[in-house]
Amino acid sequence: MADEQGQVEQKLEAVAEAAGQVAAAATAASAASNNMDVILDVSLHVIVEVGKARMTVQDLLQLGQGSVIELEKLAGEPLDIFVNGKYVARGEAVIVNEKFGVRVTEIISQEQRMQGI
Repeated sequence: MADEQGQVEQKLEAVAEAAGQVAAAATAASAASNNMDVILDVSLHVIVEVGKARMTVQDLLQLGQGSVIELEKLAGEPLDIFVNGKYVARGEAVIVNEKFGVRVTEIISQEQRMQGI
């Protein structure tokens, strides 16, 4: 009987230790959630690039209202999306409530982003 009581006490100690580990994990998860809340209000600079063009200063000075600048991209090609200067996605132009927008069609993989650095 004393042996059974010793086994019960050992099992209770194991349960108490496991409960302590669960409490520690819950505290860590809560802290991580609170840390994430801190950055949710950080604003980011998002740029959607339709295309690029290279021209001389002389050509630039000759531009006027109605001038057309030919871009390197073809019509229908995906738009490049940059966040804080880093290429992160591709998308397509859409119109939402008579305003231009961009629909994200592809998120660039981490490997592709590393190649761009």
